[in-house]
Amino acid sequence: MNNIYKPIFIIGVGRSGSTALLKTLSQHKNLAWMSELCNKYPDKPYLNQYMLQAVDVPFFGKIIQRKFIPGECYLFWSYYSKGFRHACRDLVNDDITHKEKERLRSVFSQLLTKRRTRLLAKNTGWPRIGYLHTLFPDTKFIHLVRDGRAVANSLLNTDFWWGWRGPQNWRFGELTTAQRDLWEKSGKSFVALAGIEWNIILDAVTAARQDLKGDNFLEIKYEDLCSTPIEIFREIFQFGELDWTPHFEQTIKAYSFTNANEKWRSELTDKQQRILSDVTKNFLYRYEYL
Repeated sequence: MNNIYKPIFIIGVGRSGSTALLKTLSQHKNLAWMSELCNKYPDKPYLNQYMLQAVDVPFFGKIIQRKFIPGECYLFWSYYSKGFRHACRDLVNDDITHKEKERLRSVFSQLLTKRRTRLLAKNTGWPRIGYLHTLFPDTKFIHLVRDGRAVANSLLNTDFWWGWRGPQNWRFGELTTAQRDLWEKSGKSFVALAGIEWNIILDAVTAARQDLKGDNFLEIKYEDLCSTPIEIFREIFQFGELDWTPHFEQTIKAYSFTNANEKWRSELTDKQQRILSDVTKNFLYRYEYL
């Protein structure tokens, strides 16, 4: 069995650019990652391992990697940890059982190859820092932050956002008194609710990161990733203890990181923009978006 050593987990609110970050990082020759094979065959992790071995075959590997792309693979997680995907609050260290810990450590070790000895994964929504840190105490977390107004607008345009069902039926638990006051003040605006989701997850990250050492947590902004990708990836590599290579630098230069933050200004009405800015203003100020 291969030992999981300093796995790298990308966390953040959905629609923050984490897919682009995951896809680019997966190009590193030493990182193992999950593909759709993990969702389809969660009890057969060796299939994903075979795929990763094929990726490293010259010429042939490029075809394989175009077919099998990295993903969050929540069906895989749910197979081994029933509450991982749909928990109504953030998962903390006391939420993982001995059974889950043993099974997950074992199955993740089977994803590694002789060359790809470091695990790379992505989980959006609840950060699950406490749970994952208990699973792998040396986990390195990369938190990707994006302007909450752009995130909220993007969430409203997806098929998977549960906010339309109301906060009594979504994935983020009951609203606090302050959050409910904000929502009701907005006329129970769904735009406001999407912004409140951004607040909730950032609150959870703020609380959970307190238990981590500084060298286990890196926070980067989506906007910086788009404007200066080489500099940001160098920072990520130093944090993740990964080797920088000219080949990877060319990979970054070939990838287009497009900042689509301004869409919310043209797609939302003036009233919706005011509501969203008001709901998210505390974290907007903290991250210097205002």
